[in-house]
Amino acid sequence: MQRRLRATGKRTFPNQSPKLSDEDSYSITASRKTSTSKSQLSSYINSARKIMRKDAGLSGDTDRIPQLAWVLFLKAFDDLERQREVTDRDYNPGIESPYRWRDWAGDPIGGLTGSPLLSFVENDLLPYLRGLRGSEERDPRDVLAAVFKETHNRMLSGYLLRDVIDLVDKINFGSTDDIHTMAALYEAMLKEMRDAAGDAGEFYTPRPVIRLIVQQVAPRLGERILDPAAGTGGFLVEALEELRPNLETVEHWTQLQAKLFGIEKKPIPYLLGTMNLLLHGVEQPGIRRDNALANPLNQIPASAKVDVVLTNPPFGGEEEKGIQKNFPEATQTAETALLFIQFIQRSLKPGGRCGMVVPNGFMFGTGVASRVKANLMGECNVHTIVRLPKGVFAPYTDIPTNLLFFEKTGPTKETWFYEHPLPVGRKTYVKTKPLRFEEFAPLQEWWPNRVENEHAWRVPIGVIADEDYNLDRGNPNRPNAYVHVEPGQLVSQILAQEEELAALLREIKAEVRGHS
Repeated sequence: MQRRLRATGKRTFPNQSPKLSDEDSYSITASRKTSTSKSQLSSYINSARKIMRKDAGLSGDTDRIPQLAWVLFLKAFDDLERQREVTDRDYNPGIESPYRWRDWAGDPIGGLTGSPLLSFVENDLLPYLRGLRGSEERDPRDVLAAVFKETHNRMLSGYLLRDVIDLVDKINFGSTDDIHTMAALYEAMLKEMRDAAGDAGEFYTPRPVIRLIVQQVAPRLGERILDPAAGTGGFLVEALEELRPNLETVEHWTQLQAKLFGIEKKPIPYLLGTMNLLLHGVEQPGIRRDNALANPLNQIPASAKVDVVLTNPPFGGEEEKGIQKNFPEATQTAETALLFIQFIQRSLKPGGRCGMVVPNGFMFGTGVASRVKANLMGECNVHTIVRLPKGVFAPYTDIPTNLLFFEKTGPTKETWFYEHPLPVGRKTYVKTKPLRFEEFAPLQEWWPNRVENEHAWRVPIGVIADEDYNLDRGNPNRPNAYVHVEPGQLVSQILAQEEELAALLREIKAEVRGHS
């Protein structure tokens, strides 16, 4: 690895090539169009992750994947910039020499490595990216500055970092096939990171739930689509993929990209979400690094209102007093889910639609929760609530959650409830046997032609209002789940369970003694 290290050890750059003509640029781009097999791409990424495991500065996937994400981001951005430089003679590049990937990373022989590489990345490259400023809406320089605002190099070995860079440099983001394959691999990595982060209080939305919400809300081309708690971009990517088959012209594709908006408060999900959209073909991702609740509710301008909201806002968290004061006094609360519902209600255009995840506490909550629900149902048609069983969000939580669908078309008259059943023989979903999208088929068949059945029932708004807007409704049509057991058999079952518990306690006691 020493072969790449400059003899002087000073912070220098690889030799710069003269600016290429359009014809030369095109020939280089064309020569790189050969797509890479999925197995090769997977091998590159797996090898990069193995290398990163050797670095003392990285601890677990929650460190390694964000580190890999920003390296991938810069390579993808440079490949896309090269294409734009060929097709648009007047294109103003977002990153200038010597900070382009091709300048400092794209030379596996003469490129920087070791301490000079670390010094360049930490003292030159990242400060440069953070300091970029755009001159127009969705300027790529603003996107870069926001992505790298709180992004840091966490690797301690410049030699290991160089090895990771060399592997990433083999990925051709100028190839549509490679981008699609890389997007699938990237989403698989995100899922691994979500699993690793589950005990840190980050509840990520399972893909089947995202897909159901998007399909039932049914966004249309030309509508402004927002996720105010965008996370790693799952809802925006799913909306993009849902609408992609309907695109007939380049103008349609440009319009769709410009209509996708996200807001994300935390730096790492923001980086991952922006990268996720970039890998799905969005050239200038419209995710904003901000707290959606940071501005007074009554100051949301008409220009910021949207047609569709798709989201799983954080719940169980607490917003600071300054944020709470942005809301009406009667509905101020620290509970983030209740604040987001008010923000969404105010952010929708007349006729706008929303599909979102809400916690069980929202359903039965009183006080501020009742007032928030009363305001929502007084202005919007809360037409459907899907009650999900335990384990859908495993391994993060076993708490049951709900899907709330409403439209800003006038007051609610009645609300339909649909209780999604567990598969036969299952008591809960678990990490190894999660929810599958195919299980929603009966719900989707029922949706357009609603009738009451063993899973579905409706409740008039008068009943809901009389009970202080309690939405924690039990299924009145559920078959009797209790099975009669003879008294003797019941006693035997209880004794057997007590014996199992006693044996388990003895094992625990012995284990404790063994460690004392």
